[in-house]
Amino acid sequence: MNRVTKLLDIKYPIIQGAMQEVATAELAAAVSNGGGLGIIAAGGKKPEEVREEIKKAKKLTNETFAVNLMLMDPNTPDVVKVVIEEGVKVVTTGAGTPKNYMKDLKAANIIVMPVVPNVKIAKKMEAMGVDAVIVEGMEGGGHIGSLTSMVLWPQVADAVSIPLIAAGGIGDGRGVVSAFVAGAEGVQCGTIFSIAKESPVGDNWRNAVIDATDSSTIVVGQTIRDASRAIKNRKTDQLLELEEEKVSREEFNESMNVGLRNAVRKDNADTGVLFSGAISGLIKESQSAGEIVSSLVNQAKDIIDNKKIELN
Repeated sequence: MNRVTKLLDIKYPIIQGAMQEVATAELAAAVSNGGGLGIIAAGGKKPEEVREEIKKAKKLTNETFAVNLMLMDPNTPDVVKVVIEEGVKVVTTGAGTPKNYMKDLKAANIIVMPVVPNVKIAKKMEAMGVDAVIVEGMEGGGHIGSLTSMVLWPQVADAVSIPLIAAGGIGDGRGVVSAFVAGAEGVQCGTIFSIAKESPVGDNWRNAVIDATDSSTIVVGQTIRDASRAIKNRKTDQLLELEEEKVSREEFNESMNVGLRNAVRKDNADTGVLFSGAISGLIKESQSAGEIVSSLVNQAKDIIDNKKIELN
């Protein structure tokens, strides 16, 4: 048992990414039942919608699951109240600092794990009293920072003493082992779980990921300092055009959010936004969430147990 599995009371240090619109109670519960940590994404949801998702997850699993807070969401103060009232054990955070909520969350004995893009913020989060940091490189899908995973992970590992959970570009056991060698004690995966059988995405999204190559994703939003990675399609072309037109950040993000909803709710893989990581080209099938957790763990154990690393 390492520090992450002990902290979270889970069997394996495998965490499902908090993908907006995709990270539902059904997916989170399936990951948790498989031995990992499933996460419900609260971003874009009303407080009572989050409450219903939490209650649904409780019916589907007796294992630990988490709720992700998008801190810039105007509903966050009320969502935090819901999380506390419902007895959620773990929260992850993104898009802002959890500083204003730490007192209430820790008073409720809730484990807090923010997603961080660099060493400076990781150190700030540790000083704030969070329990672990999720360190995401720019290979990840959705909103990303500017540093690559293999550059970022070891530098954060050297800078903080709390557990590091690596994210960004992990889709098989080789990625898991790479992350642990770089100083991680757990991994968070998004793209591979986005097309799990329990995921709400449709066949068009699944096939877009399965058919992807190493160059099928693109980063948009860099000029407005809100970079996001997605599968290339007509919608990403449109978003790049909006950047060239120098539209406001608000207008750009509204177009992107509409595209994300169209992708998930209408399975529109051409005019929707398919947030996916650069690892997409490695994924060749849709499995159940439990199978994904087992596959990641077994592949990693095989590499470690058989010492498939030789330097001379």
